[in-house]
Amino acid sequence: MIGNRLKTAMNEQIKNELESYYIYLSMAAWFHSKSLDGMAHWMRCQAHEEMIHAMKFFDHIIDRGGKVVLQDLKQLKTEWASPLEIWEETLAHEQFISGKINDLTTIARKEKDYAAEPLLGWFSKEQIEEEATAGKVLEQIRMVKDHQAGIMFLDKELGARLFPAGSPIDPAAYNLAS
Repeated sequence: MIGNRLKTAMNEQIKNELESYYIYLSMAAWFHSKSLDGMAHWMRCQAHEEMIHAMKFFDHIIDRGGKVVLQDLKQLKTEWASPLEIWEETLAHEQFISGKINDLTTIARKEKDYAAEPLLGWFSKEQIEEEATAGKVLEQIRMVKDHQAGIMFLDKELGARLFPAGSPIDPAAYNLAS
């Protein structure tokens, strides 16, 4: 059975992950509006990952006899000045999520909830990857500044990211649906 304090915090984390989903879709929409479809594609893939993350917490709570209580999501930002601003915010957002995972780990350890450790360990490792990837793209954007050829090269490179099979955010998946 999951303790009330950890269950409440994990329900809050479901909201954080769903807001992450929402913000990355918003960033994808902005990139599409600027004809940066590769960066938009990357953000769509990232949104898909965030939905998976929300569902990992969702299932963990259910599997441990707790109740999932979905919370209201905030309307997040929809406009940015540049790709640089988006990638700065992407890294800052991933750092925020890393902090939330650390908070969950602290709660689990204080409650001696050892059953939560594998899930939270997975998330800690995932956040290392998330921050490293966002940081790398941010540094590349800073290197090219406003040089259009450099932005276009990065856009093409980021567009090569693969969706998980059957992702509902992948246009190829929903174009096959009848």
